[in-house]
Amino acid sequence: MRLSALLAALPRDQGPLRVENRDDDPVIRGLTYDSRSVSAGDLFFALKGIEADGHDYLQQAIDLGAAAVVVNEVPPHLDLRGRSATVVRDSRRALAPIANRFYGNPSSELTLIGVTGTNGKTSVTYLVESILRQAGRPVGLIGTVEIRDSDRRERAVNTTPESCDLQRTLRAMRTRDIEAVVMEVSSHGLELGRVEGCRFAVGAFTNLTQDHLDFHGTMRAYRESKALLFERYLEVGGVAVVNLDDPAAEHFLWAAKRTEARTLGVTRDTSRRAEVQLASAKVRLDGTKTQVRTPIGELSIDLPLVGDFNLENMLVACGIALALEIEPAAIIAGVEGCPQVPGRVERVPSARADSPTVLVDYAHTPDAVDKLLRTLRPLAQGRLITVFGCGGDRDRAKRPLMAQAVARWSDRIVVTSDNPRSEDPRRILDDVETGLAKLRRVEPDALDAETGCYVVAEDRREAIRAAIGIARTGDMVVIAGKGHEDYQIVGRQKLPFNDRDEAQRALNERGDA
Repeated sequence: MRLSALLAALPRDQGPLRVENRDDDPVIRGLTYDSRSVSAGDLFFALKGIEADGHDYLQQAIDLGAAAVVVNEVPPHLDLRGRSATVVRDSRRALAPIANRFYGNPSSELTLIGVTGTNGKTSVTYLVESILRQAGRPVGLIGTVEIRDSDRRERAVNTTPESCDLQRTLRAMRTRDIEAVVMEVSSHGLELGRVEGCRFAVGAFTNLTQDHLDFHGTMRAYRESKALLFERYLEVGGVAVVNLDDPAAEHFLWAAKRTEARTLGVTRDTSRRAEVQLASAKVRLDGTKTQVRTPIGELSIDLPLVGDFNLENMLVACGIALALEIEPAAIIAGVEGCPQVPGRVERVPSARADSPTVLVDYAHTPDAVDKLLRTLRPLAQGRLITVFGCGGDRDRAKRPLMAQAVARWSDRIVVTSDNPRSEDPRRILDDVETGLAKLRRVEPDALDAETGCYVVAEDRREAIRAAIGIARTGDMVVIAGKGHEDYQIVGRQKLPFNDRDEAQRALNERGDA
């Protein structure tokens, strides 16, 4: 495709402001924003990120054979070597419409389902994927854990991929005869325009609680970014599925109605009017027996995902299935056959019958931690021991709030590092400790004997070993924050680290002892 044809996809408010070497209209053979992956004939986009600026790598991209570049500005000493340079207001936002045109608007050939919200996105997408499979519909999944369809899978980098990667993935899925794609749509993805060009047949909202204020600044701005899924990206005649039990529900209903989308409400409140309503539920450590009222009849479902909060995720998934006109049998079979979501209330196995219950979960916001521990508290036969930390270079205000939530439900607490990134781990731990002011800090060897106390173990491996080391038969150890992640980011290093593996090792050490 010629460069001029791709530039014609840019909305008027995005440019181009000017094109240097306008007479050159090369054939573009690929798109990339990573200078290391440039091949001859590519169109390179110089994106400004938090840690790096693609404009610093323009010369490398040109030297590797980029046919043209899209920039916010042309550096003064750049040798274009006859290549075309298109200057736009925001190269990141320009990438999305150009990628959509280059890959032939793949979302127009797919049924797209988008799920947004602070918590629950991954679990909802897994449930919907399972339901669609049971309905016989070839389905792909894009989210925090991975990108997959049929027998193909790859690790995810972002919850919502950069627009170029997203459009390439959607086109590849359609080429493999995928008909529907269910994906997590993050506030970053919406605010930065990563899903520009996508049109969703169904959009769903799970909940809104404090997170990502380091990026959005305020809860209002965070909410407005989430609402863009309904305001800007639903297709004509699309359906907005809304969790009516969330305080922000009215705002999302209003956002959907502005675009004349059909709304479908889900609720746990039997006194509230909604298309999908939880009639009853019995939560157990191995799953939950539920009755769900819908316009197509009452559904008896054994939900395999542990946790009271997963009832909300199941209701949202059922609402999406109704919007897609899935038959009741497929909904029931899909929910009941949903695989364990990696790092979401995931039990670490043990060969010994007298081992404590050890669970790993991704909860990393105050609300998610509170819901997780509130659900697990009555399921613990003995003490509830919680290991948690907070990420660096992220919203500092949520750290003491997370600690307060942990203190509310736990018998013993081990505070540790999560992903400190470029921040001093000690400073992060200090912030966390302000939320534990009503408890007493003790040394690790006193954790088992003392009540109303916590220990600080900066080394996450040692923290996990300490918690499992004191756990008795009947106790429950919850390791929160990292979930499915198999790394720890310290400074600029991404080091191998997996909570599940470390917990397994600690359980084995107990057995050896």
